[in-house]
Amino acid sequence: MIELTLAEVAELTGGRLRNADAAAVVTGTVEFDSRKVTGGGLFVALPGEHVDGHDYTKHATEAGAVASIVAREVDEPAIVVDDPLKALADLARGVLARLKDITVVGVTGSSGKTSTKDLLAQLLSRLGETVAPPESFNNEIGHPYTVLRATTSTRYLVLEKSARKIGHIAELTRIAPPRIGVELNVGVAHVGEFGSRDAIATAKAELVQALPPADQGGVAVLNADDPRVRAMAEKTTAKVVLTGRAEDADVRAEKVQLDEIGRPGFDIHVGGQMAPVQMALYGEHHVGNALAAAAVALELGMPLAAAAAGLSEATVVSRRRMEVSTRPDGVTVIDDTFNANPDSVRVALRNQAAIAGDRRRWLVLGEMAELGDTAEAEHQQIGRYAVELGVTRIVATGPHASAVVAGAENVASGDTEVVEVADTGEAVALLSARLEPGDVVLVKGSKVAHMEHVTAALLAPPSGPSAGGAEASA
Repeated sequence: MIELTLAEVAELTGGRLRNADAAAVVTGTVEFDSRKVTGGGLFVALPGEHVDGHDYTKHATEAGAVASIVAREVDEPAIVVDDPLKALADLARGVLARLKDITVVGVTGSSGKTSTKDLLAQLLSRLGETVAPPESFNNEIGHPYTVLRATTSTRYLVLEKSARKIGHIAELTRIAPPRIGVELNVGVAHVGEFGSRDAIATAKAELVQALPPADQGGVAVLNADDPRVRAMAEKTTAKVVLTGRAEDADVRAEKVQLDEIGRPGFDIHVGGQMAPVQMALYGEHHVGNALAAAAVALELGMPLAAAAAGLSEATVVSRRRMEVSTRPDGVTVIDDTFNANPDSVRVALRNQAAIAGDRRRWLVLGEMAELGDTAEAEHQQIGRYAVELGVTRIVATGPHASAVVAGAENVASGDTEVVEVADTGEAVALLSARLEPGDVVLVKGSKVAHMEHVTAALLAPPSGPSAGGAEASA
């Protein structure tokens, strides 16, 4: 964060100083986890479901915090506000307003946000200092937290935007008004909360509606291959850049193919120019993510050849997204456990097929959450789809595991085995007993399913504990 006195912080947040020196300067980072506070930092005491940050202001002060932002009086140096979360947003908004030489890029979509954000950060860092959120810090806490990582030397701020209801993305754009917005897709993730895919599209469109007009530099990067995203061109006054495989896409992929281990290569066309890309990431879905990242980089002045080279050199940044590891015994584990919805599971299954070739495939699937009344049908359809795609071993767990089993068994042949297990521990036990050299195991599920416990156990050193985990390579 830029350096601010406590008086300035109080002014930006509408707070009052208590036991604090108004002239003291915040020189460190802003943290909501007291364990991460360093000298000169600022601690924000957020109330949580299980932990209240107000109980840790003393720890933050001992760690070097200049003050804490709190909702009630504490003994340590503090700025007292009505709502620490709102104060965090207000502080981020105020700090960003002082950074005149920064371009804010917003990214949203039902899937692919984090991977695209990571690609963007790696590309834009070639043009200037770039700040992007760690992992998926994309909500009302992570958004301002990331903004406050920017300094006077930051040139590009890449922000991932999620939504749980109408108005969420609009609120995030008020904290950090974007000049460039990236719309990836409109899927069925969170359909249980929104009610329909059209409602999700309405929520996602809040990003392009917040962009400045074209004559003020606003740019909307839209996926031409998704009809609901393409239609967002009518909802923005910004310049529209279409990406995808459609013939009219401004940034277009041609000759898409996967190599022998499932990594996509393609030619990227822009106007009359072309450059080849061979990605080091796994999965054909990265083509769309790469095109969106390239479109932003090109708008910001990067030559096409440099953008293609940057995409080819990009590596995995955020964990548990199509991380592919092969154990010493020849079993390949695909860790895609960060989250799951029906669209992303289908993509992962297609990627697994490309990686596996003619090897035996396993799907270990946990709950796909937040699907509302469609949950039973969606889980059943995934079971069916997996078998139709050639998966012959399915292990399902969670509240709708029986639906996965039913869907798979409806189309299963004699060679297909479908098993429902009680929990991740039982899944690990079954896999440990049944996996053979050459098998390819895809592990997938929503965050609440904690399917990362399965991949950690599968990749643990033989002599270590089953939950130990190992570094996966991709």
